[in-house]
Amino acid sequence: MKEYTAQELFDMLNLQDEADWIEAKGGKESSHSVMETVCAFCNEPGLGGGYILMGIAENQRFDDPAYVVDEIKDTDKLQKNIASQAASMFNIPVRPRLYVDHIDGEKVVKVKVNELPEQQKPLYFKSDGLPYGAMRRVGSTDQHCTEDDLHVFYQNVESYDATPVKGVNSHEVDEHALKRYRMLREKVNPVAEELTYSNHELLQALGCVNKENSNELNMAGLLLFGSSKLHRQNIPMIRLDYIRIPGNTWVETPDEQFSTIDMRGPLILVLYRLIDAINADLPKGFLLPDNEIQASDVGLPLKVLREALVNAIMHRSYRENSATQVIRYDNRIEIINPGFSLKPQEKLGEPGSYTRNPFIAAVFHETNLAETKGRGIRMMRRLMDEAHLIPPTFESDRRNNQFVSRLLLHHFLSEEDLKWLASFNHYHLSNAQKLAMVFVREAGAIDNQTYRQMADCDLITAGRDLRQLKDYKLLSKKGKSRATYYVAGSALKTEGSALKTEGGALITEGGAFNTEAGDLNTEPGAPSTEPPMFNDLIKQLPSDLENRIYSLKRRESDKSIIISLIKELCSIRPYKLDELSILLKKGENYISRKFLKPMLDSGELEYKYPEMRNHPNQAYRTKINS
Repeated sequence: MKEYTAQELFDMLNLQDEADWIEAKGGKESSHSVMETVCAFCNEPGLGGGYILMGIAENQRFDDPAYVVDEIKDTDKLQKNIASQAASMFNIPVRPRLYVDHIDGEKVVKVKVNELPEQQKPLYFKSDGLPYGAMRRVGSTDQHCTEDDLHVFYQNVESYDATPVKGVNSHEVDEHALKRYRMLREKVNPVAEELTYSNHELLQALGCVNKENSNELNMAGLLLFGSSKLHRQNIPMIRLDYIRIPGNTWVETPDEQFSTIDMRGPLILVLYRLIDAINADLPKGFLLPDNEIQASDVGLPLKVLREALVNAIMHRSYRENSATQVIRYDNRIEIINPGFSLKPQEKLGEPGSYTRNPFIAAVFHETNLAETKGRGIRMMRRLMDEAHLIPPTFESDRRNNQFVSRLLLHHFLSEEDLKWLASFNHYHLSNAQKLAMVFVREAGAIDNQTYRQMADCDLITAGRDLRQLKDYKLLSKKGKSRATYYVAGSALKTEGSALKTEGGALITEGGAFNTEAGDLNTEPGAPSTEPPMFNDLIKQLPSDLENRIYSLKRRESDKSIIISLIKELCSIRPYKLDELSILLKKGENYISRKFLKPMLDSGELEYKYPEMRNHPNQAYRTKINS
């Protein structure tokens, strides 16, 4: 890893919104928190290690810069503690390199941690053992490992798809599924040896039977070739759901009209049923290039749809008894999959692959249903670009253990968009920045990760481009540091044509996207006068709750009181962050950091839009079982 000075690292922290290889720790940060980051940097495959800047804290004033220097009183003692703990807390000693450096004249400690060789992984806390004691670097966070993560380190560990399914006879497979495999395999390699095997020998060769008892299927055999009856009997909740939603938002009430097709059975057959159902429902478009007489189809490329679905089937976690959901909105397709990505989100699209279900993946790869390992996402981006569609975006959510793929059906070079974008020509924007504006118009919000995926650029470039759009007031920044995202700004609302809301209606300045209203004090505590919305919000509440909010102290020190109020408010209806901020007389960042995030982590609250955590209209509701 390249050598950086502390000042360079500090500047990068404030320049970019997030980083997987830089971690800021305050001068008074707990030693265990520092060791968790050391462990994560040592373990994360392909990261190369990372830097920890000791003596850097998030700016508590909630404005720029995002990070400030936090004084370290005794740098020698801090270095000794870090070196001693790194050598003694883990299963093997770790020797990070420590330096005393200066930022703006203040002393800080720079800790450089190198990635461990493969044969020494995973590093883990001796007191916790495996898998929980091992850490991985996921985005800009340190995460405890699960059993799924261990496959990244131990390639010889038996995967979950090799788990025997007791009592399921290998002769109960779907004959049509095996015939489909043979047909597809023959197209790839007509002389493949396995084509001469009997059905039972073929299942053995594909790793689809119990190694101890070849008359029993394992999970791979059941999922790939098991009949619909076997699926219903043994894995009733594992299925593929195709959901058609009118409009661009998730259905809020049960009486709304939508359609669902539940599909279960051998994956190698169900995949085709699902592709046919979606493709028949997609809009088709045509492009007539200059000086050409033959129009080309510019609808969603079938190969992109197939790759997205195959990736979902191959890489989902089958430990989770839940369905893979394919949701068709008017303007996009979302594929919501149980199981976070084992490959770091920053490396999606790069060569190489981490496989959760190797036996299932092998079948899809050797029949050419899936692209070569690690190339599928890059292929999808290229084909979407050739079809004049916005590139696909992906979101891996480790906390909720899910992975979301989004395919926008909007042609970003349509005549309508070109006219709309022409009104912003005086800004001299790049093509990627124009694409971001169209994305915000369609999806409502964008973050650094999504921009990098669409523009195929690095983190610093994405941060610079988004900040420029913010400076032009075309975008408005929400959240802070690692939780930063951008919505439509005032200039984007007032110039060009009107934007679309999630429901398809038109908005103007001060409309649905106007999140700048309510000039609230961002310090813990409230402004001296009530915001205009306060009276509107509080008169909607029961009298006892209204009285408790009126009696809330300006600087209430008892967090349990605020937690109780939040739970009670969010049990009535989903509340947005700005609404809670107004009612509780606290700044938005303070409410989010001190209460909402911990309550989400503990399961007391849940998102109104769990499929898109950075949704511009995100709200929070109390979990029924909390």
